[in-house]
Amino acid sequence: MFATRATPDRDGSPISSGVWILIVLALVSSAALAFWPSGRRDSRTMWLFAKPHQDTYTPIIDEWNRLRDPDIETILLGRAALDRRLLSSFLSGTPAADLIEAERQNAARAFTGSLDAVGFVDLTDRIDAEGIRSRINPPSFAPWMSRGRIFGLPHDVHPVMLGYRADVFEAARIDVDSIRTWDDFERVLRPLMDTNGDGEPDRYLLNLWETSTDHIEVLLLQAGGGFFDDAGRVIIDSPINARVLARIVAWCQGPRRIAADAPNFTASGNQLKAEGFVLSSFFPDWMCDVWKHELPQLAGKIKLMPLPAWDEGERRTSVWGGTMLGIPRSAVKSPEDFEELWSFAKHLYLSKDLATDLYRSSGIVTPVVEFWSDPVFDEPDAYFASQPKGRMYIGLAPQVPARTSSPYNTLALSRVQDALVQLSEETRRTRQYDEARLRERASHYLKRAHDMVAAQIERNVFLSSAGGVP
Repeated sequence: MFATRATPDRDGSPISSGVWILIVLALVSSAALAFWPSGRRDSRTMWLFAKPHQDTYTPIIDEWNRLRDPDIETILLGRAALDRRLLSSFLSGTPAADLIEAERQNAARAFTGSLDAVGFVDLTDRIDAEGIRSRINPPSFAPWMSRGRIFGLPHDVHPVMLGYRADVFEAARIDVDSIRTWDDFERVLRPLMDTNGDGEPDRYLLNLWETSTDHIEVLLLQAGGGFFDDAGRVIIDSPINARVLARIVAWCQGPRRIAADAPNFTASGNQLKAEGFVLSSFFPDWMCDVWKHELPQLAGKIKLMPLPAWDEGERRTSVWGGTMLGIPRSAVKSPEDFEELWSFAKHLYLSKDLATDLYRSSGIVTPVVEFWSDPVFDEPDAYFASQPKGRMYIGLAPQVPARTSSPYNTLALSRVQDALVQLSEETRRTRQYDEARLRERASHYLKRAHDMVAAQIERNVFLSSAGGVP
């Protein structure tokens, strides 16, 4: 046992020598913590959902961390996990990352309430003051804008072309330059469907089906349709949308059938593509890298061409997907916080190194217009029969249709798909394939979809007819 000697305090009460030792140790340790260098720097976190993005960013972030404080640490999350954490942070105030790279559907959820309630920092004034708006392809801002305000830097453009089996087309002496419209596409290519002369199709011209949700939106946007207009009003029952749905049904069944389903990202779908069961598919720029990894046996057999227009002289591309980098409001406790994060966001997304590295690693073309002249985009791609695919995508980038950032976009797409399925089922039952009738019936089902989405929006006090949909 240790003996301690009591020392009287001011009241005359004894203080043991053990207590004095503890007090001294506490003072010494506090001083040491205050003056001793910690050996580490503060760090900021960035949430991402795509591993290829993380891999491409790593060298740029490592260089940033070597030269600047604070460090940036990337954390990879699945899209569902990112969605839950983003919503939890924005709705209940739980901690979030300092920077969030969000996909279009994730980001749109932030725009459900009033502008004051958006969980991302409004970047509009800084983007305009620093001349960034003029440096970016204009349609690339659209998915990250709500009620005229910008909440994220755009990562991409994602123009869409048509990838086709060049080996089959060229063997049949097909001149793809003669295919300027979807009517041309059907007329010129239909002879390729019957390979043995028995009058029955052995393969199909287009990878498309009534359940191909992404393909439906690609075609609607290309035609100038969609779900909301520039003012945010619901336009689901538009004549343009009816025309597109009627044509999709005609492509998938009846005497004009030219399409079949070879689902993307599946082993069965890849096998059908490899066998030539479908001869063309929709190719946003990022899809090129997917095919290289999943269908290497088709190297040199695939070429790209602009989408056939709905009418002569009209848009020959569309858009599929999109990503932004935003700064959550919860990460900004002071002006200095914002400046740190804003500096990094610009350093990463407006970097020429990123523009070239992202194209080489993932096939994605940059939205930063000043980098489009880089020779990397002119490099021939062996997989696509030595086409300079980067230059081809950049040539279409200014034509990419703008999209709204409405949090109801997913709901609207689901209801439009319902309308397409209902129209398809009715057509199978009645076997009436006249295009005028198909458009009329498409309008009927689209009106139902329109009313359901409009009714849902009317329940939102911030986005109802009084305030508009972002």
